[in-house]
Amino acid sequence: MMTLASLLVLLLAYLIGSIPVGVLVGRVFGFDPRQSGSHNIGMTNVARVGGRSAAMLTFAGDVLKGLVPVLIGYALNVSDTGLALIGLAALVGAVYSVFLGFSGGRGVAAGFGIWLGLAPLSVAPILLVIFLAVLGLSRIVSLASLSAAFAMPIVVALCSYEQYFLVSLAMAALVIWRHRENIGRLAAGNEPAVGGRRSAA
Repeated sequence: MMTLASLLVLLLAYLIGSIPVGVLVGRVFGFDPRQSGSHNIGMTNVARVGGRSAAMLTFAGDVLKGLVPVLIGYALNVSDTGLALIGLAALVGAVYSVFLGFSGGRGVAAGFGIWLGLAPLSVAPILLVIFLAVLGLSRIVSLASLSAAFAMPIVVALCSYEQYFLVSLAMAALVIWRHRENIGRLAAGNEPAVGGRRSAA
């Protein structure tokens, strides 16, 4: 049974994950990513609308809102199960932010931040390599994100993080679900790629 303290930690993780970094960065740079491009608040759309500096700030902030809750869990000596739930709560916040009427981004950068906290020397770098490799070959951010999401539970299992396997399945499913529109465009060959070209059907 969860204690009140445990529930409060999970709520804090969710609230940190809910911080709409892309919207806040957009305000500083004079735009709202929800009103332009794909209307997403993540780094890719922020880059299209606001440029590289805004995108890098958004990426860093999104990574931190996944990493910081896990670090708080470590500081409180939370169990492995508790850390897994904290990570999941932060990811739910990233994609269903209370500050945006329970909408949000795709959760990719926040998910990377979570694994930087949970498995910084194995799972996190392997997922990053998968993302970068697919991005380099396809120039399609969503395809790279989906590839990393599909690989996540496999990488977690191969790296012997059995205590995080179930939460990795939940995280992967959530990220893939949030990319369902991208999957449709990929299937139709209409997904924008870096540089403006379209994906092949």
